[in-house]
Amino acid sequence: MRINRTGATLTAAVVLSAGTIALGTSGAFATDAPRQKPTIVLVHGAFADSSAWSDVVQRLQARGYKVVAAANPLRGLASDSAYVAEVLKGIPGPVVLAGHSYGGEVITNAAAGSAQVKALVYVAAIAPDTGESANDVLGRFPGSQLPESLATVPYTRADGTAGTDLSIKPDKFRQAFAGDLPAWKASVLAATQRPVEASSLGDTSAAAAWRSIPSWYLVAKQDKAIPPAAQQFMAERAQAHTVEVDSSHAVTVSHPKAVTDLILDAAVQAARAR
Repeated sequence: MRINRTGATLTAAVVLSAGTIALGTSGAFATDAPRQKPTIVLVHGAFADSSAWSDVVQRLQARGYKVVAAANPLRGLASDSAYVAEVLKGIPGPVVLAGHSYGGEVITNAAAGSAQVKALVYVAAIAPDTGESANDVLGRFPGSQLPESLATVPYTRADGTAGTDLSIKPDKFRQAFAGDLPAWKASVLAATQRPVEASSLGDTSAAAAWRSIPSWYLVAKQDKAIPPAAQQFMAERAQAHTVEVDSSHAVTVSHPKAVTDLILDAAVQAARAR
């Protein structure tokens, strides 16, 4: 694996509070309390579930971080974002919020106006501007293999209206989504994928939280779902600390160390900024 770094240098060091030492009238020394580590909240995208973060979760927990891998409902951008925003409300203290793929759209909206979220991490993700959809981004940067790889299944929503689920055809999954994984592992991911409501990809973003919250971005250079050129554009637009990895779209599974390192960098920088 080759990683090119721009922006802040990645580090896996544990950041400790410097602590201000003061000498009181009794001659005793006192120090500030250590800074609180942020909780890491991970949001999966379409055609996946929270288990896609498993190796990343393990690595973050080994470094002493609390981790929540949220179950993204995949029913529509507004409702998915509202759900994740509610998840955040149940977590005490600061948060680093990371999203993969469509999960990037969700974190962009869920973090809007939140003083709790200290950093956003986009992992081969859509980082939309206000009024922009995933389809807008993919239409501007051709090369995605998703359109010809999708299967549609009609379903009835809870309110009785008709909806359409999208999933990746099993025989197209590895090529379009997970080209650097062994065939057996890609087959498992294809079987366990969760469909996304088709309208989600056309839903426009109500906010662009990356305009006010420091951001990090991992560009997957061999991505066949979200073209690397689109990822680089969004990373530059957000002025994100950026790394590039020779990976397919399934980077959380194929390169969990690189993903973890980027999230750790965001967490360390967020702790220093407080």
